[in-house]
Amino acid sequence: LWKCLKPNSPLKARISKQWCEIGFQGDDPKTDFRGMGLLGLYNLVYFAERDTEIALQVLSDSLHPKYSNTWQYLDFIFFFPLSQLSKAEWEKKKFDKAIGYSFAIVGINITDLAYNLLVSGALKTHFYNVAPEAPTLTHFQQTFCYLMHEFHKFWIEEDPLDIMEFNRVREKFHKQILKQLQNPEMALCPHFAASESLINM
Repeated sequence: LWKCLKPNSPLKARISKQWCEIGFQGDDPKTDFRGMGLLGLYNLVYFAERDTEIALQVLSDSLHPKYSNTWQYLDFIFFFPLSQLSKAEWEKKKFDKAIGYSFAIVGINITDLAYNLLVSGALKTHFYNVAPEAPTLTHFQQTFCYLMHEFHKFWIEEDPLDIMEFNRVREKFHKQILKQLQNPEMALCPHFAASESLINM
């Protein structure tokens, strides 16, 4: 996982503060996998190996968050013209940043979301449409990649005030995916590398 996400920065030791650079909470990443075990690790490695370019972009955005586009700033200016703002207020708003998140921790959390969709039966239609013969672990991991990518976009669009809003955003995202899966023709068709050998677009 480290080699895929930080190819130019050798890991000094298995237990190292460097792990925080890819979104783990401390110097020993195994403690963060307690909730989802090896499945969380396998999914993150699959994402990093099979969709390296996107995984690196998501990691970069999580560390250096930015607004999805300039319209959010323009909307702010429209509703609060410069004449109504003090210089201090404008300077603060001008340098406000979008809120990032811990890449690895969110990956483990999205693994949990995907697993719950699976055991609840919500993914039955999706798997029937993408793998009517017999879904495999690879199909599940491909679904994880899709959810990881979509959650990242959803997070940016939601523009949360701080990381404490994570559960709210996650629940809203969960409901959106459930609504999509109610369509009997729905297949969560990813539009990136992991799906190319699995789904005919």
